[in-house]
Amino acid sequence: MGFVEILTNGTFLSVLGAVMAVIVSGMGSAKGVGLVGEAASGLITEESDRFGQALLLQALPGTQGIYGVLTAFMILNKIGLLSGNVAVSSFEGAALLIAALPVAIVGYFSAIRQARVSAAAIEIIAKRPEDLAKGITFAAMVETYAVLALLASILAINGLPVLG
Repeated sequence: MGFVEILTNGTFLSVLGAVMAVIVSGMGSAKGVGLVGEAASGLITEESDRFGQALLLQALPGTQGIYGVLTAFMILNKIGLLSGNVAVSSFEGAALLIAALPVAIVGYFSAIRQARVSAAAIEIIAKRPEDLAKGITFAAMVETYAVLALLASILAINGLPVLG
């Protein structure tokens, strides 16, 4: 099988979509969780009793990576890879690759933006720990777009007929 045939193989394209969903959204989540962890570490050195609140804020940008993994499992299940019954046309594979892009791309950027909001919320709990819910609300607003991207990917994956 030549290089071009591999790149146009339906199974390859659909698995590439699944992998992209995990890698790209996971990169955003890793960067985001790390960014908030840095801010939280500074707070904890001064006020260790804020650990639980800071950890909650740090976990928020990690959800986009989870959405990527969920999308990947849906794609792999759709093409039958999990059951060992794989048969995907080039068109179907390309369509599944495209269906993975919303969660991959929006997941990457929203995780980083959510991390910046969560890091700012660390400052809120440093001064007013009783206002944790306000910081979470600000960060959750960014999460909305990751959820919408996940929904778009799920609807696209479920709407695509894979005939095999």
